[in-house]
Amino acid sequence: MGKHADRNAPTRRDLISYGGAVAGAGLIAGCLGGGSSDPGSDGSDGTDGSGGAESEGSDGADGESAGSYSVEMAPVGEVALDAVPEDVMVYSLLYADMAVAFGHGDAVNSLGFDADAGGNTLDAYYAELDGVEFDREGIRQLNTGSGGGISVDRELLYELDSDLHLADPCLFVSFDGWSQDDVAEIRDRVAPWFGNVYSRRNSEPPEPCRDGYEYYTLWEIAERVAGVFREESAYEALATVHDDLLETVQADLPPAEERPTVGTLIYMDGTYYPSRSDRPGFANAHVRPFDVADAFGAADVTYETAYDHEQLLEVDPDVILHQYGVESYYDVAGIREELADHPVAGELSAIENDRFYPSGNPVQGPIMNLFQIEMTAKQLFPERFGEWPAYDLGDGYPEIPAEERLFDRDRVAEIVAGDAE
Repeated sequence: MGKHADRNAPTRRDLISYGGAVAGAGLIAGCLGGGSSDPGSDGSDGTDGSGGAESEGSDGADGESAGSYSVEMAPVGEVALDAVPEDVMVYSLLYADMAVAFGHGDAVNSLGFDADAGGNTLDAYYAELDGVEFDREGIRQLNTGSGGGISVDRELLYELDSDLHLADPCLFVSFDGWSQDDVAEIRDRVAPWFGNVYSRRNSEPPEPCRDGYEYYTLWEIAERVAGVFREESAYEALATVHDDLLETVQADLPPAEERPTVGTLIYMDGTYYPSRSDRPGFANAHVRPFDVADAFGAADVTYETAYDHEQLLEVDPDVILHQYGVESYYDVAGIREELADHPVAGELSAIENDRFYPSGNPVQGPIMNLFQIEMTAKQLFPERFGEWPAYDLGDGYPEIPAEERLFDRDRVAEIVAGDAE
């Protein structure tokens, strides 16, 4: 076990404290022992400010910590911090985007998967924002599994020696070789956990976490993460940009009966893997604002659902949005050409009418969400919000004429740079 053999010693990270009762409060909704913070007991739905940081000796106005403070989010409950974390483990891309959004992207020391794959997606959006970037140099890959399995070595978390694990501990409970005790050990010997990922589709977490798990919107999670970094004003400013964007697109939507049916999916090796876009969860935060009919709404779609060409043609969505389509895992332009040449897929309305589009990453943070709402507006309603430009893999986020942009890039860049006023 090397230098980490003595794991009964006091916590190695003095920067982050648990503050007595706060230490065990609600970690995985009490499933790992200790009390429960009962995250739903105050009726919190993200609108009452309960996720914001509470502190002593700090007003939080400038993002600087001048004393201990606490943040709260299910499933971990309340966590007390002595200082803003400077070295943060991140598993999911949404938390990397949040760290960047609140001016702390340099604190990220890891990602769950290949940093270049996820980083390329962030780069595609950040290239449109002056001075905003995600430096992937030195970023460690947490998952070393193969063949679809997920494997994260606990020793790597000791090696990273993070100030905070910005990840959902329930996700780690689901990994091969991990248990509730392992998660608690990392909490006690390295640093706290702070994350919520099953809000992606409001799906059921692992059995030990089901009692008291709470679901949040993307922006409710972002508010709580802003509290971690003492960047509440940055959150408020960025949320205002988001609210203005929603007002812009929703004020100009056509009547419901004139909106297209939309199918969200992934295509691989002759098979379509559909997903529901009308379900709750932050995975759909870029599609839900348009209140369009889900082409798969009448189907019992699960993660295991698969369609062949004939089955998808029976559904025949007006518009097809291919997930992970921006500088990510799929060559959507190549897929579109393949389907156009197929005797059955070529009859799809979305192919015939050139409405098969690269769509966003469902594991989206706040900056990603802004671009992905703009993208979806143009793909669904080009006559109202401007045409979505032709897109090929490697082109990044396409150039949008200044007069057709749906949110202010300069304002977002200013917020990330620390000018939230």
